[in-house]
Amino acid sequence: MTLTDETHAIDLTCWVEGADSHPDFPVQNLPLGIFSPPRAGPRPGVAIGDWILDLGAIADHLPDAVRPMLSEDRLNRLLALPSADRRALRQSLSGLLCDPTAQPALSPALHRADDCTLHLPARIGDYSDFYVGIHHATNVGTLFRPDNPLLPNYKYVPIGYHGRASSVRPSGIAVVRPSGQSRAPDATEPRFGPTARLDYELELGVWIGEGNALGDPVPIDRAADHIAGFCLLNDWSARDFQAWEYVPLGPFLAKSFHSTISPWVVTPEALAPFRMPQPPRAQGDPPPLPYLFDPQDQAQGALAVDLGVFLSTARMREAGLPPFRLSTGTATAMYWTAAQIVTHHASNGCNLNPGDLLGTGTLSGSDRDSLGSLLEITRGGEAPVDLPSGERRTFLEDGDEVSLDARAHRDGFASIGFGECRARIVPARA
Repeated sequence: MTLTDETHAIDLTCWVEGADSHPDFPVQNLPLGIFSPPRAGPRPGVAIGDWILDLGAIADHLPDAVRPMLSEDRLNRLLALPSADRRALRQSLSGLLCDPTAQPALSPALHRADDCTLHLPARIGDYSDFYVGIHHATNVGTLFRPDNPLLPNYKYVPIGYHGRASSVRPSGIAVVRPSGQSRAPDATEPRFGPTARLDYELELGVWIGEGNALGDPVPIDRAADHIAGFCLLNDWSARDFQAWEYVPLGPFLAKSFHSTISPWVVTPEALAPFRMPQPPRAQGDPPPLPYLFDPQDQAQGALAVDLGVFLSTARMREAGLPPFRLSTGTATAMYWTAAQIVTHHASNGCNLNPGDLLGTGTLSGSDRDSLGSLLEITRGGEAPVDLPSGERRTFLEDGDEVSLDARAHRDGFASIGFGECRARIVPARA
C-alpha cells in the first residue's frame, strides 16, 4: 500500500489562487484528467483549486518517465506506469505548486476550469460492474426475494457482470430516458416504451493501471499495484426493464444506456492518508477464500470516503432552491475491497488493460439516510420522497438532475474530493 509523504502535509501552501481552501482539489489531491482549453484539443491536466494545469505545457519540469505520455489525448499509458513513476510525478507537481519561484514558469499553463471542457480520462476498453455493497444487495434482495435476500454465493464471490463501456460518459452529459421492454405486475404481456422507473446508483469507479497478460491471474498481495485511481460512478438503471429481463442472465438494457463518471482520476497516492481497515464481517460470515485474503489488504484496503447524493428538479431550479440531499453514505459499505475485486476479476486469467473501469456496485449504508438508490429509499416506489418544492418522487422524472459527491476525511490531513458527477434526465427519443 502507498505510504504518506511530504505531499500529504496539512500545512502545505500553494501559490495558485484559492487552492488552499478548495473543498475538492487542494494541493494534497492533484487528480489527473483530460481537458480541452478554449479553442484547443484534449490533453492531460491536473486539477488544482478552480484551475487546471496543462501537464504537456510544463513537461520540461516533470520526470522523464511521464513526458512521452503528456502529448496524448487519453491517460491510458500514464495510468499504466508503475506506482513509483506516478509518485514521482505527484512529488514534482507538489513541489512546483508549493514553490513561489516556480509561479512565473507555470502560470501560463493554468486554465480556469470553468472555461475548459472535461473528457473521459481514458479510452475504456472494458467496464465491469460489481455488487459489493452488502446493504444494497440485502435491501434489493428483500424487495425481489423477501424469503432469501442474499443468495448463498454472495459472501464467497465478489459478484459482478460485464457492462457496456461505449455508453460511459463524463459528468454533465445529459441522460436520455431509455426505452425498452417491461411488464406490469398485473399484465400478462410486456410493453415497449420509455422507462417509468428510472433510478440512479451511487458507486465508486476503480481505474485499472498496469494490466495482466491473458491467462495470468493477479495475486491479492499485488492487486493494489494494478489500481491507478478512483472516481465517482452513477450506473443509471431502468428498474422496470431490470425486473423483466434480469432472469436468467442478469441486467442488459436496464443498465447499458448510460453510466456517468466524475472525470478526475483520484490516485491511490492521494488517498494514502485515508486508508483504513476493512470492516470486520458479521459473526458467522465465512472468511474470504485464500486467493482473496491478504492481511495488509484487510488492514488498509478500505477508504475513509464520505458519499452523498443530491436531487434538483426543474421546478426547484426555477424557484432558486438548492439541490436536495437524498442520502449520505460511506465507502466502508463495501463487503469486498477494491483489491479483492481486481484479483477476482483476473482469477480466471481474464486480462485487464490500462484504462479499464470497474464499478463497485451501489454503496448503501444500514439506515434509510444512507441508501444509494431510489429503489431502496422509496421501497420499490411505495414510499415517495417529499421535496422542498412540494413535489414528490418515487423514481426520476424528465428534468431531474442527480449529483454525486465524495470527500475523503481524516484528522491531521487536508480533506480531498472527487469532483462533480452530475447529469440531467431528458425525454426519450422516438
